[in-house]
Amino acid sequence: QVRLVESGGGSVQPGGSLRLTCTASGVTSDYNGMGWYRQAPGKQPELVAAISNTGNTKYVDSAVGRFTISRDSAENRMYLQMDSLKVWDTAVYYCNVGHYYDDNYYPAAGYWGQGTQVTVSS
Repeated sequence: QVRLVESGGGSVQPGGSLRLTCTASGVTSDYNGMGWYRQAPGKQPELVAAISNTGNTKYVDSAVGRFTISRDSAENRMYLQMDSLKVWDTAVYYCNVGHYYDDNYYPAAGYWGQGTQVTVSS
């Protein structure tokens, strides 16, 4: 059974940094990608970044140059380094497993962590 646990959220001022961690267990080779999503109050979930098991990455336009996704397959962990945070980055961030091909990420249904809150405010 897939289990995903996010950590590392918190409250920071604009321009600050946070590093999110997703610890995974039970992930089979059926899935070749992992992703970070976020959901702000009153908004639809948004893919922030995704990474394949071969290291290919993709980012939402607003994250390019500020966020870096990485993974440690040996430790079954995925990270999201977030720098130069903006107020509009405020959201609950979730990790997910799925399929990454043709430079697209397709989340697997039902495999989500509990989320970690990121709040950016002055």
